[in-house]
Amino acid sequence: MTIINPPAHPLNILVTKTLTLPEVSETDRQMIRTAAGPGASVTVVDGPKEALPFVADADVILGITPKWLFEKAVKLRWVHATASGIDMFMYEEFVNSDVILTSEKGLVGGHLADTAFGLLLALTRRIKMAIQLGADGWSMENRERMRFSEIELEGLTMGIIGFGGTGRHLARRAVAFGMNVRAIDTNPVEPSDGVDKVESMDAFDDLVAQSDVLAVGLPLTEETRGICNDEFFDKMKSTAILLNVTRGEIIDGPALVRALKNNDIGGAALDVAPEEPLPASSELWNLDNCVMTPHTAGASQHRGRRNMERFCRNLVALREGRTVEGVVDKDSGF
Repeated sequence: MTIINPPAHPLNILVTKTLTLPEVSETDRQMIRTAAGPGASVTVVDGPKEALPFVADADVILGITPKWLFEKAVKLRWVHATASGIDMFMYEEFVNSDVILTSEKGLVGGHLADTAFGLLLALTRRIKMAIQLGADGWSMENRERMRFSEIELEGLTMGIIGFGGTGRHLARRAVAFGMNVRAIDTNPVEPSDGVDKVESMDAFDDLVAQSDVLAVGLPLTEETRGICNDEFFDKMKSTAILLNVTRGEIIDGPALVRALKNNDIGGAALDVAPEEPLPASSELWNLDNCVMTPHTAGASQHRGRRNMERFCRNLVALREGRTVEGVVDKDSGF
């Protein structure tokens, strides 16, 4: 349970616009002022660099806080991140400080899962191939090539590594497609959305070996960086598809290329890459069994509103001495 002790004076709130919060309307500003209470000050700037003249007086920041900005934030008590992945905050000075970090974790899983299934279907139903072939797809040879290689999801097993918000939304969609779902997590978490039991990481090897679709929903930490390596791909079925819409650095890039080129795995469906932006020279671009989008799954017409509403609920909770939502454990990194 995390309760933020409010300052004795009216709150000074600094909002930095970001990719996921590109606009802050007058309605948004008024909503923040109302939630923050009488006398609250709300300053909105276009980005972290523009925040420098104001950050020394800020009690609360909504946005992102690079190290060079954090060093100037001498009164800061709380940051609410406009991002679900918070590895950018995990520098020593911030982690070791008393500043509370909350985020939109648990709010973004739906649209990430939508893209994940779009990518998955692009491979299994040969939609990628059809788009690339264009008019040539209508040739008898190409139509037969697609028809004889299409895969139905019903009855297959999706294994989910990391059963947070994205994992739960993936499970819900997988069940709707008639798939069986297994999930594991580093922490004891409640089952839901078609998962009867969330197993511990002791089941990691078995889950990897038994899954037809392996969805990675882990945050990026020192422990998870590069976890999808040669040994990982060796454990997967030769027909299995790797699905990742969370953090690309979880994947060992050269190991993935080897696995795909050697047909050690069936394919990869990715919204994130081991290196971003992925260079044009990467072999992943030219592999038929890999389909990618350029880290766009996090977009939604509802995302900014949902996070703004959580931020305002947390402002009210701060004033009333109640628990805030979306707290990040800075020691574990999620």
